[in-house]
Amino acid sequence: MNRAGRSLPPVDPALERFLGALAARDASVHTQRSYRTTVSRYLDWLAGRGTDWRSPSRAELRAYLAALGGSVGRSTVGQRLAAIRSFHRFAAREGLAPGDPWGAIATPRLPRRLPRVLEVQQVERLLAVVDADLEAASAAGDASRAEIAAALALRDRAIVETAYAAGLRISELASADLASLDLRRGEVRVLGKGRKERVGLLGRPAVAALHAWLEDGRPALAARRGADEAPVELFLNHHGEPLGVRGLRFRLDRLRRAAGLPEGVSPHTLRHSFATHLLDGGADLRVVQELLGHESLATTQVYTHVSPARLRSAYRDAHPRARVAVASGPDAPAS
Repeated sequence: MNRAGRSLPPVDPALERFLGALAARDASVHTQRSYRTTVSRYLDWLAGRGTDWRSPSRAELRAYLAALGGSVGRSTVGQRLAAIRSFHRFAAREGLAPGDPWGAIATPRLPRRLPRVLEVQQVERLLAVVDADLEAASAAGDASRAEIAAALALRDRAIVETAYAAGLRISELASADLASLDLRRGEVRVLGKGRKERVGLLGRPAVAALHAWLEDGRPALAARRGADEAPVELFLNHHGEPLGVRGLRFRLDRLRRAAGLPEGVSPHTLRHSFATHLLDGGADLRVVQELLGHESLATTQVYTHVSPARLRSAYRDAHPRARVAVASGPDAPAS
């Protein structure tokens, strides 16, 4: 019963419908688990106060916000509020609630963190580690071990080159299969967020790395699978099984440490670097948006804040007095 004496409606069906909608949009398992936990705790908090989740008062929402802020950091507060707001918006759209009660509540705005970006030389340092691995493999005395070590090095180079050339998410790298590649055209088709397909473009180094991996590296690992059915996934682990997200993170972190790059550099850093370096090279923002698979241009615009070279170039090209020579010396006009 709530304070007005009415029976509270069951919340589990609404939450399950919300989670089902997330799954239908191809949200990650991690996101679904996080949203389930966050929204369940929120609904339990309201139920404990005898409050109908469909119409909590402003005072109750502010009390929840205060309780949340006193137990977790600001970034976590923002993440949990995003899940709760998403749940309420879904409930309103589906007719499960009269509206979004959080719409009228001012919540703390977090400063937008700029993405970490690698310099071009740092990307080359990652690839230099792979070169060292190939040299070490060729010097190995055991032929079988040398073959596997070389195959892994060829795979790692293909992963770095592909991620950086096409700006792929780590989930897109893990799910790419042989049929998605067209090396003649320099393209790789991937399924992004919301199961939306897009084409990533591959430069010559990426095409060459993928060709070497497919010809000289992948067959050696695929043969270790010991199964009748050949794997269709593009990248394989040392057992010949598909290389998942966790394995990709592990291998790229190993390269990071060997290259002496700072902690925090992740597979997504290559995606950030891809976008920033394109903008530094003069690419149009909407082209970068299309290549990244961003639904909103506002999401892509964050890279303009981490691309000062592009801003300086645009200023020099566009401002009428940016490149005007300044006279100096005895013949300069008096001011």
